[in-house]
Amino acid sequence: MVVYITEAHPSDLWQTESNVRDKVVFASPKTEEERAFVAGTCVRKLEIEFPAVLDEFGNSTERAYTGWPDRLYLIDSHGRVAYKSKPGPFGFKPEQLEIALSLALRGK
Repeated sequence: MVVYITEAHPSDLWQTESNVRDKVVFASPKTEEERAFVAGTCVRKLEIEFPAVLDEFGNSTERAYTGWPDRLYLIDSHGRVAYKSKPGPFGFKPEQLEIALSLALRGK
């Protein structure tokens, strides 16, 4: 699952070439409705194929999990954080997530 948090690269603050290339160029949303529209458009244009949810406008999920920049989390069957990556994308270590997933599936 992905959680859409505050737009990281809005056109009115810090635009990136990748946003232009992927055609996901938006100004900072000013309302919940604008944020939902931007998130939905990003999910479609970026062809995200797994569940996506929207953080509320106060960004409580982002603050609780330090989701910016990108992070990978594994939540175990007890609802606990079993793995938290370093900031991405450069901090993503798929092999570490794979090990954590294997341990979680074995119930350790």
